[in-house]
Amino acid sequence: MTRIGLRLVVPVLLLVLWWTTSAGSASPFYPPLSEVLASFQETWLFARVGSDVVPSLGRLLAGLLIACVVGIAAGVALGRVRVLSLAMNPAVQFCRSMPGAALIPVSVVLLGIGDGAKIGVIAFVCTFPVLLNTIDAVRGIDPQLEDVARSYRLTRAQRLTSVLLPAAAPQILAGIRTALAMAFIMMVVTELYAATNGVGFVTVSARNSFDVPQMWASTVLLGLLGVAVSALFLALQRRVLRWHIGMTGRN
Repeated sequence: MTRIGLRLVVPVLLLVLWWTTSAGSASPFYPPLSEVLASFQETWLFARVGSDVVPSLGRLLAGLLIACVVGIAAGVALGRVRVLSLAMNPAVQFCRSMPGAALIPVSVVLLGIGDGAKIGVIAFVCTFPVLLNTIDAVRGIDPQLEDVARSYRLTRAQRLTSVLLPAAAPQILAGIRTALAMAFIMMVVTELYAATNGVGFVTVSARNSFDVPQMWASTVLLGLLGVAVSALFLALQRRVLRWHIGMTGRN
């Protein structure tokens, strides 16, 4: 209870500060918090969940899943095969240096304004944190673990699934957590341009129509979604890494 209370102190103080500073606001760009909450209730409580929230989260999860599969598979290959890593390193460094926002016009030209273009951009941007963390994790595995696996005559597939990936899992999941934050950002950015639905689309539409309370309400929703998605991932990470948390004593 003490930990939960400490985590709620700052959010509650920020809400109180927002309420008090905006209560008498006459600025059209900084409406009272009461108006923002009323717009939030009208717009986002069940009204647009199916039409905008669900498509946004679906694109985020699809792009992140593709990034995880590609990043882990390629990371294991590049981490284990030195020649392949040296050959692919220039291309990897070039691609990871490209800003994700700069890829949106290219994706629209090549793939149109549908979900495929948005998922493709999210997957491309999120692949590299997973890829680089997987490479480092695979290369940093204790050689004695592999010696023990060979002494037990494990096959390559068994060494991969029973030794390599479990030992590299903490660092791989750290890369996925970084990719999750990037996926959330790219989800919003891709919906700001050439979109017909999504939370980002509603936010920019509210701005263009000068519906400032709805714009603020959409921004609040994005923050709440980010916190919820992050909390769910942390719960999954703790479940997957129970053995690692028990060994290190971290929580």
